[in-house]
Amino acid sequence: MSTKKHAVKVMIGGEEYTVRSDLPPEYTREVAGFVDQALKKVLSQGPIVETHKAAILAALDITNELFQARKSEREVAARLATLADDLAKLLPPGKRKVLGSQSSVVGVPTTDNR
Repeated sequence: MSTKKHAVKVMIGGEEYTVRSDLPPEYTREVAGFVDQALKKVLSQGPIVETHKAAILAALDITNELFQARKSEREVAARLATLADDLAKLLPPGKRKVLGSQSSVVGVPTTDNR
């Protein structure tokens, strides 16, 4: 199965780049715009002589955002699993397994030992 690669021209830090990706061009432009904004934010905070150092700081900011989002996602998943378990306890015993199966289908881990 071959996926068509798109060549998309984007501007990051005042320089043009051609990005080849199998993702939709609009998405590639959106990602590049996010990186460009992160770079502009770093550059606006004070004088940085070398652009590559600003790019590294921008990458650190973006990675921090990613890690925080992942942490929040894990916390929400854990809360949903707890709520699903609490809800299952309120159901008649014959219905409890059905709820547990539905929770795991949507990616919410369950704590019951099946």
